[in-house]
Amino acid sequence: MMKSTKFNRRHFMMTTAATSLMLGARQVSAAEPIKTAGIYTVPVEQQWVSRIHKAAQAAVAAGTATYTFTENVSNTDYPRVMREYAESGIQLIVGEVFGVEAEAREVAADYPDVAFLLGSSFLEDTAQANSSVFDSYIQDAAYLFGIIAGSMSRNGNIGIVGGSPIPEVNRLMHALLAGAREMNADLAFQVSFIGTILDPPRAKETAFAMIENAVLAAVARLRLWGHSRARCRKPRWIW
Repeated sequence: MMKSTKFNRRHFMMTTAATSLMLGARQVSAAEPIKTAGIYTVPVEQQWVSRIHKAAQAAVAAGTATYTFTENVSNTDYPRVMREYAESGIQLIVGEVFGVEAEAREVAADYPDVAFLLGSSFLEDTAQANSSVFDSYIQDAAYLFGIIAGSMSRNGNIGIVGGSPIPEVNRLMHALLAGAREMNADLAFQVSFIGTILDPPRAKETAFAMIENAVLAAVARLRLWGHSRARCRKPRWIW
């Protein structure tokens, strides 16, 4: 039977590995290593997830955490894996739930003695003291990028490639579109979702297809951004 420990928000932030993992703190106040599990929908080599994975490994090396992980978990299977880790005595579960937001929060509510630190498109639920969320909030940068794209377009066409229409991706796409329309309110946009966040070849093919159809450029907004960019060092621009 798992030992019961009460978590309030301050205790969660100070005595779990959250501060160590995400803010790079050298020490945490826990007397024993935090039993930590990572759950990822992509391989841990994927750039976005790899930051979490490497931080967890650093916490293990520092003696502040133990760490196990499961990668390539489908959205439909994600809640089951969360429950299995929670039942096994894990104290902190980290991961990304962009495609399984509601279900992940339901699991967290069922295990108030387990801490959850989840990549999410939404704000945290203040009623759930055992969970917190994070994301790369770069919509301001996307807006500025849209201004650049809008100023460069000579034929009034801009294309965007995305993984799937989740709130995180939609937020950045709308910011980019808003920035572009600051420069030209009559711009036309082509938006294509390829249905995955980890398929650089498909993203590249979709981008080049847009370019062949005379869009300015295909702007990838997937969590495989670094991978697709690495394969398109010399993008083809149609002005």
